[in-house]
Amino acid sequence: PVGSTITFSGFNDIDFNTVLNALMDQASQPLTALQTQQSALQSQVTTYGTLTSQVATLQSAAQDLADLSTTSSFTAQSSAPSAVSVSTTGTAVGGDYDVIVNDLARAQVTASTSVSSDASTTVVASGGSLTIGGVAVAVAGDVTLQGLADAINGTDGIGVRAAVIQTGTDAYRLTLTGSLSGQANGFTVTNGLTGGTGVTFADTDGNGISGDSAEDNAVNASDASLLVNNIAVTGSSNTFTNVIPGVTFTAYAKDPNTTVHIGVTSDSSAFAAKLDAFVKSYNDIASFINDQRTSAAQGDASSIGRDALLRQLSGSLRSTLLGAHGSDALTRLSEIGVEFQRDGTLSLDTNTLTTALANNESDVRDLLSGTDGAFTAVSGVLDSYSQAGGFLSTATDTLTRQIKSMDQQIQDMQARLAQQRDSLQQQFTQADLAMSQLKSQTSSLSSFGANLGSSL
Repeated sequence: PVGSTITFSGFNDIDFNTVLNALMDQASQPLTALQTQQSALQSQVTTYGTLTSQVATLQSAAQDLADLSTTSSFTAQSSAPSAVSVSTTGTAVGGDYDVIVNDLARAQVTASTSVSSDASTTVVASGGSLTIGGVAVAVAGDVTLQGLADAINGTDGIGVRAAVIQTGTDAYRLTLTGSLSGQANGFTVTNGLTGGTGVTFADTDGNGISGDSAEDNAVNASDASLLVNNIAVTGSSNTFTNVIPGVTFTAYAKDPNTTVHIGVTSDSSAFAAKLDAFVKSYNDIASFINDQRTSAAQGDASSIGRDALLRQLSGSLRSTLLGAHGSDALTRLSEIGVEFQRDGTLSLDTNTLTTALANNESDVRDLLSGTDGAFTAVSGVLDSYSQAGGFLSTATDTLTRQIKSMDQQIQDMQARLAQQRDSLQQQFTQADLAMSQLKSQTSSLSSFGANLGSSL
């Protein structure tokens, strides 16, 4: 390295700065080589980070195919999605269904008959308890209407949500809404609060219990009531999962005079989308590995193309994808359209996939997922690379340790070079001084000789 310029006498013809810098450049070559090597290793760490990210993406795509429980080769459509929405699962079958929504499931709503002038200042109770659905909410000390609502909402397992609503000028009421809809989820209120201005609820039958009569409630808990292909269906929720095989539908609007049509038809797009995602991710890794090998062959020290890990990863994936899987009629991915090309990339023939699904969806599922499925096996292979302590993290950790070790070597070498430069600077300064003194003495002797000659 070039240090500060040395100021010499100028009486001699030797450029000691040029000599010093040349000597230090020569001495610094091992340091420069080590720094270049460290920079290459740092680039390799970055490259391994890219590969790790690509492997994670590929594994995510493999896991999506290893679990196809929510993936269906059928799609469902509703003629009125705002009234009845639909979705499919892996067990859907084709069919047509007419749905009439006679009534929606509702959660019970019970409001206080008492009105408070404010929500957060007036004390409505100072003791006692409010029992809701058999769960007591004890009051110990003064509470406002909002404070009572907070106490109710903070009680585990009570099954209601409390809120304070403003019903007019300086008029606030407490409302209790069931957490779940359906007749079975109705609740009662037994009021044992004391003190304050009081909180009251309707008790139409006068039995000391509120909510057990329809007149006590703003909304009564009720079940949904539908006709599906003219078959009566009821439920505590407006979402139904077991009425149409493999189809979940949710009713949003009550309309006994309107028929909503649900059609379930064959559709391989969900399978194709998941396979496409895997194929793309695999091809990204294949391209990455090929690029690394090319750069390594061209002498790029920052490439990881010579690492056996890449050959191992590529070989393991290829053999797994080409292998036999499942236990049914289909055992090879090529039978559903997933094949290797001559350049080592994968492709998906959607026509072959569609035909395979139409002939026997169960065989396709068995080939792709489950204990013996192809992508369960692929995910297992990738685990050994991606997990903590796996091949990728081990390779990265090894490089990181080497880089850290080089840090100390570089610091030591820089310190030695600095000392060497200081020593040379001192030596050259002394040499320059000595030469200047000699030159001065020579000049004096010459003058003396000349003077002596002229006097004789």
